[in-house]
Amino acid sequence: MSILRRADEKFHYSDGSHRWIPPDPDHDQEVWDEQVRQHQQRHLANELPTVRIQRLV
Repeated sequence: MSILRRADEKFHYSDGSHRWIPPDPDHDQEVWDEQVRQHQQRHLANELPTVRIQRLV
């Protein structure tokens, strides 16, 4: 199960995996990579979740 906070949807695909290619083709890839890394750090820091996504099996 992944934890998503509001406005973090842009960092995830519908299956909960992280999006390493920016949704906007004009977005700088290096900047996007750093944003995703920071987003992952928030996951690891176990901040209080606001939304939980569950994968149906």
